[in-house]
Amino acid sequence: MIVEVIVVGPLQVNATLIGCEDTKKAVIIDPGGDADNILARLAHHHLTLETVALTHAHVDHIGGLAELKEKTNATLYMHQSEEVVYQNAPRLGMMFGVSIGDLPEIDHYFKEGDTFTVGNITLSVIETPGHTPGGVTFHFKSSENKDILIAGDTLFAGSIGRTDLPGGDFNALISSIKNKLLNYSDETVVITGHGPMTAIGRERHTNPFLQGF
Repeated sequence: MIVEVIVVGPLQVNATLIGCEDTKKAVIIDPGGDADNILARLAHHHLTLETVALTHAHVDHIGGLAELKEKTNATLYMHQSEEVVYQNAPRLGMMFGVSIGDLPEIDHYFKEGDTFTVGNITLSVIETPGHTPGGVTFHFKSSENKDILIAGDTLFAGSIGRTDLPGGDFNALISSIKNKLLNYSDETVVITGHGPMTAIGRERHTNPFLQGF
């Protein structure tokens, strides 16, 4: 299994590449920009992009989406409750000085408990709304059988996602983290939407937003 975090776009998003070494198929989570860089990393690993999946649809997480879709025809996955955020992304991007191309159609909507495969790798969908209405976290097992969560902007090292943008809900976000993510063991690795990776135990015990949980 290949797992690589590629920092992309003007807002430094962690795009996560997961590749199956047996089948040479890959998924990209949150292609926030720099599509050429993402394509170069896929080529470096001799991988074919089969799937693009979004933790949420803020403009900084979809900046490279149109180009990747055009050049690879990968299947695009998103939660249906994120559709309004997706359609409003170009307008929101203007607030941050980020411009994106025409948005491609979503190929498939997923929901809580759904799974999708990339070669021999299975990812499961966990609904974690709060940062946005249709935000999700992806779970998979590493080659060493360790739990890994791709949390987007739900949980950060020492912080949580902002909830002051349209569709944000602080109480929903805290509930998502407390009732979904903190159910995983302390050793569970968390790949965040921005900044360094962390672990559930570290956030459980030190994150100031999560004390008492």
